[in-house]
Amino acid sequence: MNISYNWLKDYLDINCGIEELSAILTSIGLEVEGIEEWESIKGGLEKFVIGKVLTCVKHPDADRLSVTTVDAGGAQPLNIVCGAPNVAAGQTVVVATEGAIIYKGKEQFEIKRSKIRGQQSEGMICAEDEIGIGSSHEGILVLEDGIKPGTPAADYFKVVRDTVFAIGLTPNRIDCSSHFGVARDLAAYFNLKSPVKVTLPDVNAFKPGTKKSPLKVSVESAERCIRYTGLTIRNITVKESPEWLRTKLSAIGLAPINNIVDITNFILHELGQPLHAFDADTISGNSVIIRTLNEKTKFITLDSIEHELASSDLMICDATEGMCIAGVYGGLKSGIKDATKNVFLESACFNPVSIRKTSRRHDLHTDASYRFERGTDPEITVYAIRRAALLILELAGGEIDGDITDIYPSPVKKAQVDLSFKNTTRLIGKEIPANTIKNILKSLDIDILAENTDGLKVEIPPYRVDVTREADVIEEILRIYGYNNVETGVGMSSVLTHIEKPDREKVLNNISDMLTSNGFAEIMCNSLTPSAWYEATGDYDTKQMVVLANPLSSDLNAMRLSLLPGMLNTVSWNINRQNLSLKLYESGYSYFSKPDKGSKEITDNFTERMDLDIILTGEVAMQRWNTPSAPTGFFHLKGYVEMILNRIGVNIRSLSVEDASGKWFSNALCYKAGDLEIASFGSISKKYLHQFDIKQEVFYAHIDWENLLNIQKKNKIAFSELPKFPWVRRDLALLVDRSVKFSRIREIAFNTEKHLLREVDLFDVYESDSLGKDKKSYAVSFILRDDNKTLTDNNIERIMNSLTNAFSRELGATLR
Repeated sequence: MNISYNWLKDYLDINCGIEELSAILTSIGLEVEGIEEWESIKGGLEKFVIGKVLTCVKHPDADRLSVTTVDAGGAQPLNIVCGAPNVAAGQTVVVATEGAIIYKGKEQFEIKRSKIRGQQSEGMICAEDEIGIGSSHEGILVLEDGIKPGTPAADYFKVVRDTVFAIGLTPNRIDCSSHFGVARDLAAYFNLKSPVKVTLPDVNAFKPGTKKSPLKVSVESAERCIRYTGLTIRNITVKESPEWLRTKLSAIGLAPINNIVDITNFILHELGQPLHAFDADTISGNSVIIRTLNEKTKFITLDSIEHELASSDLMICDATEGMCIAGVYGGLKSGIKDATKNVFLESACFNPVSIRKTSRRHDLHTDASYRFERGTDPEITVYAIRRAALLILELAGGEIDGDITDIYPSPVKKAQVDLSFKNTTRLIGKEIPANTIKNILKSLDIDILAENTDGLKVEIPPYRVDVTREADVIEEILRIYGYNNVETGVGMSSVLTHIEKPDREKVLNNISDMLTSNGFAEIMCNSLTPSAWYEATGDYDTKQMVVLANPLSSDLNAMRLSLLPGMLNTVSWNINRQNLSLKLYESGYSYFSKPDKGSKEITDNFTERMDLDIILTGEVAMQRWNTPSAPTGFFHLKGYVEMILNRIGVNIRSLSVEDASGKWFSNALCYKAGDLEIASFGSISKKYLHQFDIKQEVFYAHIDWENLLNIQKKNKIAFSELPKFPWVRRDLALLVDRSVKFSRIREIAFNTEKHLLREVDLFDVYESDSLGKDKKSYAVSFILRDDNKTLTDNNIERIMNSLTNAFSRELGATLR
């Protein structure tokens, strides 16, 4: 949300600097995310002056150029070559002097001394578009006579300079979604030091019309429309807004449209109260009815898009059809046009839940819906419509038709809270004087109904929809008093708690540290994903998907069933930005719905699963002159998976290995402990890579964190002394069938020699027609060690013969 510094000063006398005000806003909960200097004319017309053309002659070497001398207020006239057809001696013009920046659309250039066709040029005589006050480029801008040469153009054109604060407004602080709301909060802060007053413009000049308006207003859906206020103004003139109004709107990023629409936008950002102006002549039957329409009724909004309404969508209707989606978007027919003569103004307070559902359902998000769905002030509707009416009479003429129609059947009751001084001190951590507390509350429009030695009974204004409990009031006191004014105590507190083993957080942090130390970057992707993605792949059980009832958009309408789509999206995003080599990991939850078992607790129907996923793609290491190019491969990924399992204490040899190819994998393996799947890893299939527009190979590992921790729970820590005796390595070159996998060789080896065999490793694979049809050679190393004595040649030979015989018997292997 953008807040103009100049606009704020209309309601509060602010004397502090920009940086100080930014710090104050952040300290009271209105975090300033950015500060931008704004000028009504881009560049502020820096180094532009008013000049007088003294002489003008044809350029000797160019038919379309003129050579002029211009009095720009300096000691000597400037020599300027000008290409405008209307330049002439005696004219008063705008001159861009050396160093001035010309902005034309997205382009800009600096004025420098130069020679044009041999003639010296020391500036530029400007057209409208070169100054930034119009779009005409037919010739230079000629001003009225009598302006002193050298007068800064910024002074002549009354350039307005402003500072705009970008405030990251949290959803609970909708009361500060306007300039007056921010000023009101600032006044509470400044009141701690010296009394200040925040003021709104007086609307006592508002007088009802002498004639009774024929327009009738009725509310048929009172549960969705809390308060509805309306007024008709006739015989207006729709035209361009005055400069002060255009400037205020432009400063906060709004494009001025016309005086009527600009006034409604002005009130929205002044008070936080959305208004809507209808063309009264389009209202059929002189009736405004607030109600719902039939399911699947067609309705076209101002942006010419047709929507299919739900039976719960609140509409502003006339006698025959809908005119506006209440609180969200106006209808095509009811908008203000240049020919509009009569307007019907709406100022209302709608049910936030109703507006939120309608806004999400139709994917329509406006400044009005943003405020309505968080809760507007029902007490300000009448003031807002009076303020708007007076501005319309001032800027568009006309007369008020009858009096204000105000329908408020069930006034909102102000919340009352009992505030304990003892609880205030306990929660804040510091005793704040009672007088300071009362001063803060009064500054926040919180009325004190009763007082005793123990505390206060207070009444909350309706615009503070987030303050309903004692803790909320205490938070308000602390927010204004200042978090930084609460000193840190010198005492130390400690708590003894029982933590189940293994400590999930500690284990995860250890693995995260290990992966980060090995060059991985941790990512955190959104838990919300498009349901269409899972449905399109056909590889997920979409019946288990948790779909949101009121999603923010179709791209964020379901909880994720897997971390994979977020990770692939991250890979694609990086590759598109030339970051081709990636090592990423993410730990997070996936979410699933359980079959309905008739439980009344909705949480019993859902479950979540913790996963750890890693992804590799690109090169193993950054290319250097002394480092050969080496692409990431399957076995790099396998090494990292086994490193994780070893770090947690899982014995790799105790796991079974299965083929996991299919679904999102083209080639993959799976490690299992009994029936529990621990990890699956391999290369991502081309089908999935294509969906994310990834054109290079990607390797992915999924580790079921819950299953892994369940295994670790059974681990028993055992210690043994370091081996005193040396190990021995022996190698075999085994000629086997092409179908034989190394995992089978490894399994046979450990089954054959269970005591002295420590490691089995594959260090070379050779395939050639010379080996025979469908044959390949495995070069396998075997590490032997006896922890009680040194191995002898006879022992080693006996073991190796046993292994050779086992390979021959089980696999038909021969030695090369």
